[in-house]
Amino acid sequence: MSPLNLTVHSSANNTVVEVVGELDYATASELRELITSLTLRPGQHLVLDLGGMDFCDSSGLTALIIAHNVTEAADVGLVLAAVPAHTRRVLRTVGLDQIFVIRSTDDAATA
Repeated sequence: MSPLNLTVHSSANNTVVEVVGELDYATASELRELITSLTLRPGQHLVLDLGGMDFCDSSGLTALIIAHNVTEAADVGLVLAAVPAHTRRVLRTVGLDQIFVIRSTDDAATA
């Protein structure tokens, strides 16, 4: 089991949250709490860099959906960057790839 580590980097246009470890039942609340505590301004982008995420279960997916809802309410763009292949497959299978903007790491900065 990998603990979840969340690191936030902010600039004028973007807030990037690096997600490293397992996003699951035991840790998803950490991401939910972080997302809801961020000061997001209309026109900004919130980038969730998932490149270091080892595992994501249904609780993790719920945390991502909550991030989508929070950013939509704040008129902030949400980008999932560097989504691991196994998580991308799950997103595609359940249709969530239709609501999330998914980018490679290189694309994320220009979201």
